[in-house]
Amino acid sequence: MLPFMNITKALADESRIRILMALHQSGELCVCHLIDLLELAPSTVSKHLFLLKNARLVVARKDGRWVHYRLNDRKSAPQTVVDALAWVARSITDDSVVEADRQRLDHLLTAPLKAGCGS
Repeated sequence: MLPFMNITKALADESRIRILMALHQSGELCVCHLIDLLELAPSTVSKHLFLLKNARLVVARKDGRWVHYRLNDRKSAPQTVVDALAWVARSITDDSVVEADRQRLDHLLTAPLKAGCGS
């Protein structure tokens, strides 16, 4: 039951849902992009990512000093994770906050890199 509870806990926060949707739309993002998108402190974003990773909803990849996250939608992911990610994407794709994030993320990904961003 613990894996299920971790998933439900991870899904019970707007910022974490926004992270999942940004990853759903973009494939993979550097933590710096998530910080800029959410306009939250790095420590807050790190806590959200910890909970998403603990629930196995996201996976991380290190690239030097930078950490990139993507959805855990691999074939090796537990079925509950795959189902939860699909449910979130189906349920909230047309939400106005998600649409605003999509537009903001498009701008962030095409803007010149900030100093300290490693993507």
